[in-house]
Amino acid sequence: MRNFFFYDLETSSADVHSARVMQFAGQRTNENLEPIGEPVNFLVKLSDDILPEPEAILTTHITPQQTVADGISEPEMCRIFTEEIATPGTIFVGYNSVRFDNAVMQHNLWRNFRNPYRWMWDQERGYWDLLDVARLISALRPDGIEWPTSPKVTSSGERAELTSYKLEHLAKANGFENKNAHDALADVNALINLAKLFRDKQPKMWKYMFEHRTKMGVKDIIFAGQKPVPFVYSSGRYSAEHYATSVAAVIGDGPRDGAYIIWDLRYPITDFLDMSDEQIMASLMASKEERKKPDYRFLPIKKLTINKCPAVAPLSVLDDAASERIGLDVKTVQDNFRELFKHTDFLNRLTAAYQKRQNQYTSSGNDEAKDIENSLYSGSFTSDYDETQCRLVAAATPDQLIDLNPVFQDERLSELYLRYRARSFPNTLTDEEREKYDQYRAAKLKEALPKYFEKIANLAAQGKDDFILGELQLWAESIIPSD
Repeated sequence: MRNFFFYDLETSSADVHSARVMQFAGQRTNENLEPIGEPVNFLVKLSDDILPEPEAILTTHITPQQTVADGISEPEMCRIFTEEIATPGTIFVGYNSVRFDNAVMQHNLWRNFRNPYRWMWDQERGYWDLLDVARLISALRPDGIEWPTSPKVTSSGERAELTSYKLEHLAKANGFENKNAHDALADVNALINLAKLFRDKQPKMWKYMFEHRTKMGVKDIIFAGQKPVPFVYSSGRYSAEHYATSVAAVIGDGPRDGAYIIWDLRYPITDFLDMSDEQIMASLMASKEERKKPDYRFLPIKKLTINKCPAVAPLSVLDDAASERIGLDVKTVQDNFRELFKHTDFLNRLTAAYQKRQNQYTSSGNDEAKDIENSLYSGSFTSDYDETQCRLVAAATPDQLIDLNPVFQDERLSELYLRYRARSFPNTLTDEEREKYDQYRAAKLKEALPKYFEKIANLAAQGKDDFILGELQLWAESIIPSD
């Protein structure tokens, strides 16, 4: 029977590749958003080779010491998640979860020998992200919902009061204020209330977007048969003054299966036809700092991945009121769409450049992929043989781990196996394995600690929370490797 599981994580870092879960919270509901059972809420022990980002801890107020005193182990968290929470028929619901929480869970499961993907699709499971749902509702059908504002920089560089999609702002504006923002369980309760608000005030939009959150549902909107069609699309990459919403069309295949390159139909392609291949690549590869410069020339293209719950709707929903809100009328869209495919050579150049851009990122040795624990996305899928070995590892007791000695085809798993036992089952290590892990931990921390202490000192000089910074200082000092 299908049900929702609303969940949220508080983590050691904003980097999805290396972040450790420090708090996990969730609540299961039925399809009517009525609670099923008690909420789930626990801390997860931080291991002694992890230096949590001070900014993250200043936000959550969850210290490493708290997790060690009151938390469960990471392997136990992954067991509970896969065996008790990710039951058949579960639809996981979060807020910015596709970009963050889901990815963090994938990496945490990977590090603990649990399948990182099956919980998202197997046995009628699925997932849904309500952040872009909020954006699309605000743009198309905002009635009945209070939309808070906050100061933001517009595309012209000016500051203005524009719609805020922060969960705590929406909760306060609509009467279910989250007084413990960035506590995972409080955020879960706020998210359930937001879901009820969307369902009650805009039931047609709610139902339509739920039914079209899947890969096939998205493809039904962005294509007519095999041909691209204009579609309404909300994304944080679009300008805030237009409710993060525009109308787009697919112009080519993306860098991997299920990804497409799309053109923002707010802009006529004729304004960009003079760009050389070098200028196209320079635009695509520009850093955040370069994009802020007056001479930066942007390209109105981006990637859309159909298995990441993009918030899309057919052009027919763009009525006069919605057109006025997002500053884009149907005639402009249709004119720009008709012109778009008169320039297939230019579109092919754009697609090729985007593919090249992705290949450069993949082959450049990004920091997150330099360590095997962060390399989930840079390697191949686990083979059936290794999948069996992983299941044996995850199911083994500490006594069984001593004699298990699995042999993996994927070399990354052998190193992961050592770290898995060293962090959670240290008594299973031989003297040689203990020495190898200690060398790894010492090298990692000695490289990171000087900058870590410097960051804590800088934040203290800015008047940030003395208690939290003191706890982080003590944590770092307590895990300094001995010479």
